[in-house]
Amino acid sequence: METELKMTTVTEWRGYKTRPFLIAGPCSAETEEQVMETARQLASMKEVCVFRAGIWKPRTRPNSFEGIGSEGLKWLRRVKQETGLMVGTEVANEKHVYEALKYGIDMLWIGARTSVNPFTVQEISNALNGVDVMVLVKNPINPDLELWIGAIERIAKAGITRLGAIHRGFSAFEKTVYRNQPNWQLPIELRRRIPDLPIICDPSHISGAREYLYEISQKAMDLNFDGLMIESHIDPDKALSDSAQQLTPNDLRELLSRLILRSPVPADPRLLDILGELRQQINIYDDALIEILEKRMKVAETIGKYKKENKITILQPTRWDEIIKKVMISGQSKGLSKELIDTVFKAIHQESINHQMKVMNIGLETHNGK
Repeated sequence: METELKMTTVTEWRGYKTRPFLIAGPCSAETEEQVMETARQLASMKEVCVFRAGIWKPRTRPNSFEGIGSEGLKWLRRVKQETGLMVGTEVANEKHVYEALKYGIDMLWIGARTSVNPFTVQEISNALNGVDVMVLVKNPINPDLELWIGAIERIAKAGITRLGAIHRGFSAFEKTVYRNQPNWQLPIELRRRIPDLPIICDPSHISGAREYLYEISQKAMDLNFDGLMIESHIDPDKALSDSAQQLTPNDLRELLSRLILRSPVPADPRLLDILGELRQQINIYDDALIEILEKRMKVAETIGKYKKENKITILQPTRWDEIIKKVMISGQSKGLSKELIDTVFKAIHQESINHQMKVMNIGLETHNGK
């Protein structure tokens, strides 16, 4: 089901130059000199549309640098006056909004720790009522698409039409090479639900390390994201926050030069016919997958009946361990990733448990109702 919101496309945003719509600047505004020198170097790059800098920093733990505060807004105003770049910062409450607007900030974004709280998002929305400013909403820390959409809808109700989403990855219990898991299927589903919503990727917070910034940026471009938000600092190793994920302006320039930008529509009309045939093959295989899953669940229900009659528990850890090891070996030998096999078969296993649970509970509702 699509969500209809009144908004402009990213190409209509003031300052738009070309894809990707690039937002760049330090994680935090630390000193006026650091902000201005970074801004001057970034302003020399034709790709940069908005200069970003964190003024208020919601940190995970206390005793970390939590931002320079409102003083930094004066520095952003100076960046705007001297370089011509638009400027943006994160806001976490109503007071931040009023302060930022007072200093002429062009773009505001709502962070991952704020978008999880509907009360706070509504407070920010109320402060934005009737204001013409760009607003971006980062995904919540946890992979909750409805919460993300809800935050976007609340901001839209304030009359904000230059509205977009930022994909910055999601926290996960299991640690990987990335600071936050991309979970690409969520922004893809967001695009399906709100087709016209501009989506900006934040490779800095997904990767957590500069060596992965390029691969995340390229993946976002290949998925037809509208823009990138990349943290850049004149001396990243001395940054007061998130030093490992920031690039110098020169390194950012080099990253951008390597990006391959592809079109969502082929230039040659004949390719559409070829793609159409291949997609029809995909449709056939998808239909076959559904039929196979249906048959598997019927077998699971039969197993559930046997377990019920013989008073055997639904969950059989040894059997599940046997299945996952077998399919992992088989799948990887066929070129399938470990992540795909793990995700798909965990979902299938859970669905099998659900079907067996229904079988186990047949008759219990009537009995309990007496």
